[in-house]
Amino acid sequence: MNQQFPEQESSPLQQPPAPVQVRVQMPTLVPMVTYGLIGVTVFIYALQLLSVALLGYAVFSIDWLAYFGARFNEAIRAGELWRFITPVFLHGSIPHVFFNMYALFSIGSLLEKHYGHARFALLYFLGAFSGNVFSFLFTGENGYSLGASTAVFGLVAAEAVFFYQNRKLFGSSARQALGNTVFVIVINLVFIGQLSGIDNWGHVGGLLGGAMFAWFASPVWSVVGLPPEVKLEDEREFRDWVTGAGVVLLVFGVMAIWGMFQ
Repeated sequence: MNQQFPEQESSPLQQPPAPVQVRVQMPTLVPMVTYGLIGVTVFIYALQLLSVALLGYAVFSIDWLAYFGARFNEAIRAGELWRFITPVFLHGSIPHVFFNMYALFSIGSLLEKHYGHARFALLYFLGAFSGNVFSFLFTGENGYSLGASTAVFGLVAAEAVFFYQNRKLFGSSARQALGNTVFVIVINLVFIGQLSGIDNWGHVGGLLGGAMFAWFASPVWSVVGLPPEVKLEDEREFRDWVTGAGVVLLVFGVMAIWGMFQ
């Protein structure tokens, strides 16, 4: 026996809601650490010039602050471990300090807004430390080095990591930023780094140290809330900072200890 069922009315397919564009406010933090580092560095360079004017050079063409703070391998092996950090505040000429401070201003002004004051300062000095450790290990025994470029290269690496880890949020802007960063690194290491007087090993060390810290501690932004009330939230926690800093200090600290007994 055939059974007939009544026809059911067909309902139109449900159309998914149209996507809504939402503007999310990026951090607007004033980069006070960047400004402070520039101010302190320029002030110390003025003291370097003043020490020469009042006391003359310590040895050869080395001013007194550089004599007590630059990276000298023999002095580090004698126990003057502060020389893994203090070179970041010292410079050898007006163009030297100008270009490093310009780079710090250009990169730091953006990066500090995302990292926040404390995390950015930690990144800066970890880059300086790792760069000076590499300089200590791989440059000539009789030379010396100084300058903020070790820390600046740490910022460059951290910027690349930041845009890579947030590439879904920034889209094509992230790809452009990554391309620009790679271009800057290649130009500096392959071409400018081959010029006389450039501490390329210090730059490489700063890059590696900055990248290591940033890989664990760089902000990873996520959009939370419902339109139109949405905001950015950093998924990183303080323990991630500690992990990143610990990795850098462990790796480069072991290298430094090894180098002191060579």
